[in-house]
Amino acid sequence: MRLMKYLLALALISVPSFAADLKLGIIGTDTSHVIAFSNVLNNPSHPEHIPGARIVAAYKGGSSDVESSYTRVDKYAEELRTKWNIEIVPDIPTLCSKVDAILLESVDGRKHLEQAKQVIAAKKPMFIDKPLASTLEDAREIARLAKAAGVPWFSTSSLRWSEIVETMKTPDAKAVVTWGPGPTEAHHYLDLSWYAIHPVEMLFAMMGPGCQEVTRVSGEGIDSVTCRWKDGRIGIVNALRPYGGYGAVVYREKDVVTSPPKAKSSYTPMLKRIVEFFQTGKPPVPNEETLEIFAFMDAAQRSKEAGGRPMKLR
Repeated sequence: MRLMKYLLALALISVPSFAADLKLGIIGTDTSHVIAFSNVLNNPSHPEHIPGARIVAAYKGGSSDVESSYTRVDKYAEELRTKWNIEIVPDIPTLCSKVDAILLESVDGRKHLEQAKQVIAAKKPMFIDKPLASTLEDAREIARLAKAAGVPWFSTSSLRWSEIVETMKTPDAKAVVTWGPGPTEAHHYLDLSWYAIHPVEMLFAMMGPGCQEVTRVSGEGIDSVTCRWKDGRIGIVNALRPYGGYGAVVYREKDVVTSPPKAKSSYTPMLKRIVEFFQTGKPPVPNEETLEIFAFMDAAQRSKEAGGRPMKLR
């Protein structure tokens, strides 16, 4: 009897309890994601409400030379404050002192390394919204610093869990083509990282890691990036300039599958995984795969600059 009581007590200690909501903080109020995320996480009446975490504080951030940042940062911050009762704080250390985990949402990827350094110093787990960074070097530095400090992190596109990927991913694919909108932002060296990261992430979600060599060609209203995987499979991403819908074609051994014209996508599947990540510390997308995605975009940029010459991933 004593042994049974001891084992029961040990089990209760070993399993973490999430009865109380995790307190989340936002860095960067210059993206519509902060409004959408607050609605799903903080609104119990939302049809897709996710329990277990609430956004309680935010640091505005912002970039004075990025139009999509300076035109929205104050507006979204005010909506967070007035509609969702989220506290606006003056700096990142103050934010980290009030929360359990961080949503790094700044729309400007150039800001992410410096902002992530402060989160890592505070030992807070973090989700980094797209783009992870503006260069491969910055992305790798974030990963290096977080690993050295033992701070869990991950980054992803919500399209990884879209209807397209969830219904078309298959182990017998010989080749996969994805496409999506590809507007650019002048200050981001890796232009695919700004928005075309979505169809890029869709490709890797269906193909997995293993890309070795990239070729990029540009045409009227489209950039096409082809990658040869180490096992012989081929992946292609088409960035539609400046905008277009999302889609995919999967070539299998005996047939070809095309995505529906209006496939569903939502932030909710990603947000569920973010909350689970903050609860467990286990990233749903391996950091190594995220870094390979950035190496893919880096190789694509170098191929473009070289007039379409094939480039190996660094």
